Amino acid sequence: MDLSALSLFNLVATHGGFGRASRATGQPKATLSRRVRELEESLGVRLIERGSHSLRLTDEGALLHARTESLLGEIAEVGQDVSAGPGRARGRLRVSAPVFFAHSAMGRVAAGFAAAYPEVQLEVIAEDRFTDLVEDGYDIVIRVNPRRDENLVGRCFLKAPLVVVASASLHKPRQATGKRAAETVPAILRAGMPEPTVWNVSDGRRDLSFHPRGIMWFSTPLLIRDAVRAGAGAALLPRSVLIDELASGELVSWGTAKEGHVEAWVLHASRRLVSPKVNAFVSYLCDFYSESSH
Repeated sequence: MDLSALSLFNLVATHGGFGRASRATGQPKATLSRRVRELEESLGVRLIERGSHSLRLTDEGALLHARTESLLGEIAEVGQDVSAGPGRARGRLRVSAPVFFAHSAMGRVAAGFAAAYPEVQLEVIAEDRFTDLVEDGYDIVIRVNPRRDENLVGRCFLKAPLVVVASASLHKPRQATGKRAAETVPAILRAGMPEPTVWNVSDGRRDLSFHPRGIMWFSTPLLIRDAVRAGAGAALLPRSVLIDELASGELVSWGTAKEGHVEAWVLHASRRLVSPKVNAFVSYLCDFYSESSH
């Protein structure tokens, strides 16, 4: 396959027509049309439906564009990296991060990273939807307790225990003793997750059990934390996102969960050659949390 012709085909597909691609790139329209026709002849398929006012890719053309556009972009990026010198981090870096993590930490992380790597233009998108790194155009995704995915590799940069927390004004339920059943506690839970029947924790001296009774459900830890701060109920949340509230006494810990913890991972595509800018961000983020834990 002629990579030059393939590159021109992708330009036409991206810009939505021969004329637009010509105006955007300075390539003559006739040249673009001829090179795309040569590519079609070499592949033995039609890639673009001609004769319509707007560009329309055939099924084969749409498949070729989807599968090769990012690959050609990576080749161009490698060329830029080589020109810049070995190991030099530069260019735009797009990162997808969960809303809670982005709001609580990414501002400080990004500021430090920008100071260390001024030639990298960092773009962080805060979102809780499940993103496809390649299709959505990200270089890096940050995920909490991610499922195994053979298309992604990376490092765990944060492990946080889970704690049952509540406002100091909330009554702490008594434990079951003898024939007396344990009291339930009004609980603020994560929407879409299985409702727990018990929270087994340790307060450092003894094992305790609390029986949550769901009273409200939220889609993000930010909303859960704010409801707990307002005294609505107790919740099971990562300790790492409650440091300020626990230190000030605004929230109190009833104990650390005996099972389970939160893992935050920084991930990138496994099939790609890892660029210097991706390597730089992964290393910086892991070092940032390694130093903050001491």
